[in-house]
Amino acid sequence: MRKFSAELIGTFWLVFGGCGSAVIAAAFPGVGIGLLGVAFAFGLTVLTMAYAIGHISGCHLNPAVTLGLWAGGRFPAKDVLPYWAAQVIGAVLAAGLLMYIASGAPGYDIAANGLAQNGYGDGSPGHYSLESGLVCEVVLTAGFLLVILGSTDNRAPTGFAPIAIGLALTLIHLISIPVTNTSVNPARSTGPALFVGGLALHQLWLFWVAPLAGGAIGGVAYRMLFADTEKRPDIEGDRPTHTV
Repeated sequence: MRKFSAELIGTFWLVFGGCGSAVIAAAFPGVGIGLLGVAFAFGLTVLTMAYAIGHISGCHLNPAVTLGLWAGGRFPAKDVLPYWAAQVIGAVLAAGLLMYIASGAPGYDIAANGLAQNGYGDGSPGHYSLESGLVCEVVLTAGFLLVILGSTDNRAPTGFAPIAIGLALTLIHLISIPVTNTSVNPARSTGPALFVGGLALHQLWLFWVAPLAGGAIGGVAYRMLFADTEKRPDIEGDRPTHTV
C-alpha cells in the first residue's frame, strides 16, 4: 500500500502542479508564466516527486511509464493495473481540487477556460489534426521512456536521474503544448477530461492509446538495444522498481 499511496500522491502533485500552472498562472494579467512556465512546472513536479517518493514506488506517476518499465523488464506485471488505478485516482482528485480553486475566480467558466485538458482538431491549442497528435504523442512518450530507462540504468551516474527525467518532460511540453496540450500520460489526461466533459472526454481515447503505445515502444527499444543483459532486472522481492 505504501507504493500505491506514493503513486496516488505523486500523480496528484503532477496534475495539480502542472495543470494548475496552466489554468491559474499561465495567462495571469501582466505576469503570466506562459507556455515556458507551464512546461517547467510539469518538469518540476516530476523532479521534486522523484526525490520524494522515488525510493518508495519508483515515481512512475504515469500509466505509460509503468507499461514502458514493464516492457523494458524493470517492473512486474502483477503491479501494472494497481499502479494505473492509483495514478488515475490521484489525477482525478487533483483535477477536482483544481476546478474548485479555479471556480473561485470571477468569470471562470469550465466550458470556456477548461482544466488544461488534451485534444486534437478543435480540441488542440493549435488545431492540429488527429494524425499529428497521434504521432507526436507516440514519439515523445517513447523518447521519454528512453530517457527514464537510460538515466536509471545501473551504468548511469547515480543521483541525477530525477533531473534528466524532469528536464525531459519539460522539453516534451515545449514541443507539444501547441499540438495536443501535451499528454504523454493517460492519467494526466483523464483527470481534467472527466470534469470538462464534452469534446475532451470524447477525445480521451487518443491519450490512452498513443502514450501507452509510445511507452511500450520505448521500453522494448531500450531493452533490445541498450540493456545490460548481464545484470538482473530490478523486479525481484520487495525492492522498489525504480524509475528514479
